[in-house]
Amino acid sequence: MRRGLSIMLALCGLGAGTPSAQAHRLDEYLQATVIDLTRHEVAVTLRLTPGVDVAPGVIRQIDGNGDGAISPAEQRAYGRAVAGGLSLSLDGRALPLRVRTLAFPSIAAMRAGDGMITLRLAAAVTPAPAPGAHHLVYASHGAGPDAVYLVNALLPRDPGLRVTGQQRSADQSSCQLDFTVDR
Repeated sequence: MRRGLSIMLALCGLGAGTPSAQAHRLDEYLQATVIDLTRHEVAVTLRLTPGVDVAPGVIRQIDGNGDGAISPAEQRAYGRAVAGGLSLSLDGRALPLRVRTLAFPSIAAMRAGDGMITLRLAAAVTPAPAPGAHHLVYASHGAGPDAVYLVNALLPRDPGLRVTGQQRSADQSSCQLDFTVDR
């Protein structure tokens, strides 16, 4: 086992310095989502990376006035639009997501396929879930035909919350997180 791990690390190290090992998405808009569950809040972090071929369209969506710069107001508007295309529910009850923070790369970075937009969203869970089994459902709707998805949940830091299952749709645009709450 140790020898196999050493070989794998060595092979990874060999490829790390080669230019061909560095890949940029071309024709996809990656939406990578991480869900962080606590008793009183669900935090959702989205990392949106437009590929080189789709970046011009994404930039047009963000830069509403077409001046070639992304203003804070345009960033907030895009963040709200993305949040509006998401749904979150706990045991069948909708949890509205609110934009907490956002970070945008330069337009040049987006055009090069290196620009990652980061949106941090949160939904309050009130009242806190009672002891027992619960189901959290997250879905991304209408991100466009070029969108590809990844979705994962973090292991809860609270030892009284235990993830018992995670089912994703085939394209990972949605996820059901089953968990239990201890006293």
